[in-house]
Amino acid sequence: MTDLSYLQAVVIGAMQGVTELFPVSSLGHSVLVPAWIGGSWASLVTQSGSADSGSSPYLAFIVALHVATAVALLVFYARTWVAVIGGFIQVLRTRRVQTSTQRLSVLIVVATIPVGITGLALEHLLRTLFAKPLAAGIFLTLNGLILLAGERLRRRSIERSDAEAGVRPVSGASPAAGSATAAGGTGTMVVAGRALGSLEYREAAVIGVFQTFALLAGISRSGITMVGGLLRGLDHEDAAQFSFLLATPVILAAGVLKLPSLFGPAGHGIGGQVLVGALVAGLAAYASVRFLTRYFTTRTLTPFAVYCLVAGIASVIHFA
Repeated sequence: MTDLSYLQAVVIGAMQGVTELFPVSSLGHSVLVPAWIGGSWASLVTQSGSADSGSSPYLAFIVALHVATAVALLVFYARTWVAVIGGFIQVLRTRRVQTSTQRLSVLIVVATIPVGITGLALEHLLRTLFAKPLAAGIFLTLNGLILLAGERLRRRSIERSDAEAGVRPVSGASPAAGSATAAGGTGTMVVAGRALGSLEYREAAVIGVFQTFALLAGISRSGITMVGGLLRGLDHEDAAQFSFLLATPVILAAGVLKLPSLFGPAGHGIGGQVLVGALVAGLAAYASVRFLTRYFTTRTLTPFAVYCLVAGIASVIHFA
């Protein structure tokens, strides 16, 4: 088996921390970037996509990076998670949902169930079949199309709302923030997006189903759940927040379940690399979520869609 170097640990750790939260697919990049570099890097991908990948040092390393990413999300949203967990405990006690925080806690649980079941049943099979450079390139291209479609459908919805309200869109105004502005004298009008707490439980379940597609290398978890939120009327800021909150228990649970592999044969000889990579991934993830929560207050998924299309198509051509 190929040894995992410290350089590889740092590069892949940074990449994992960023791409797990940016809507460009961390799993796809963990397959494509080593394959593009080639040599000992490419053999890492071969290990993780094989039938006996449970003994792959690279897969064990990726598991550690996922745990680090989840910890970074827990730290960033620490106050929110304290409130959400407290709210869910209260719901279990009273069997009633009385506050917006309690409702959010139930929405997260409902949206997590589909990917939890699917991941337990199919994760290994899907990784073995599709964690290949060509497949990852195809799915990354599809991810770009999904992001573009989500933005286009949202824009149409806002334009339709403006038309129904008898408002003509302002030239140069961006629907990115989920609303146009309405104020006397400005000549513009706001089309407010739905509040996160207004989601129905069945809508949260649908967004959870969207999240299951992230088991395919190249489909972004954050991207596809954001699109699901946008299609249900959330603005980009709320869709991003819900996406990051949903990702936390899923990533953490998946990592913890497979963490024992680090203490078996797969983890022998890479302890230092795992610690370094996990530290880099955690710091990169924290910086990424901090950046993105600000970015999505005014901007859209379109730049990420363009990147996915370019990188995906180039990968398909290269690995075909």
